[in-house]
Amino acid sequence: MLKIETLRAYVTVARSGNLSDAAEVLGRTPSALSMMLKQLEAHLDEPLFETDRKNRLTALGAFVLEQAEREVQHFDTTVRAIEGYARAVYGRVRIATVPSVAGTIIPQVFSRYINDFGEVDVEVRDMDSSSIRHELSRNRIDIGIATKGKHDAGLHSELLLSDEFGVICAPDHPLAQQDGPVSWAELAEHRLIANSLSAGIEAAAARDLHAQALLTAQNLTSIFGMLRAKIGVTLLPEMAISAAAVGELVFRPLADATARREIHLLRKADSSISPAARFLEECIKETVATLQVGSEAALDAARLSDAP
Repeated sequence: MLKIETLRAYVTVARSGNLSDAAEVLGRTPSALSMMLKQLEAHLDEPLFETDRKNRLTALGAFVLEQAEREVQHFDTTVRAIEGYARAVYGRVRIATVPSVAGTIIPQVFSRYINDFGEVDVEVRDMDSSSIRHELSRNRIDIGIATKGKHDAGLHSELLLSDEFGVICAPDHPLAQQDGPVSWAELAEHRLIANSLSAGIEAAAARDLHAQALLTAQNLTSIFGMLRAKIGVTLLPEMAISAAAVGELVFRPLADATARREIHLLRKADSSISPAARFLEECIKETVATLQVGSEAALDAARLSDAP
């Protein structure tokens, strides 16, 4: 039975023209190579070399060289691809994330680790949490970064981060002229532009406000356009304000500290992910951890500077 080691040995000897040079290239002894070539010739029942010096090929030898080179090259390419995939050098990763993370965390991830991904093809999409969970269930993406739903039994989830909800409005809106957290009672005096995220706040006062809201928008472009037009105010997690230009909109936290959004790292529970996808997951978690440490350090520094 022909083996790839035998074909590699034959190709090396045929190209070197002698056993000694080929043995040095392959890290084998000349006698071991000679034995392999004799077994190959015995298997074919025909000589491959015109003489024992191995510097001239027979017609069969030339044909075997052509075929063996092709096979060895294909084998080596296959091995490199397999090993590269296992080491996350090759592969494809499809990730979908909520827009606020797509505009803040994901750029930081690739800024730090893009050179470590080799030739991995990474596709990033931004969409709402419900769509992300749907795409995961259909195996159309590998990783999702979104809020959890009520019926996510088929998904593996890991808490990635959480951020507080607050009121976002135009800079000249009455709520923007004040400092400090906004109470539900204060918010009730203004037109609320509802959205899918704010609708998930469980506080009774929030549910009442949403029940009375006559205007709903589902994407940041529409919501921010309405805010700039001074149509009303909205409730969004603090991270969402990063999608607006500096000074374009104002964020004020809610007095209700329980109004927070939790963002999870999601994937199918009943299937494994590729090494490249697993590596990207680790990069995301490390980036989030680093950013949170930096944010906490900045807050501590601010508190010290304000201390008497």
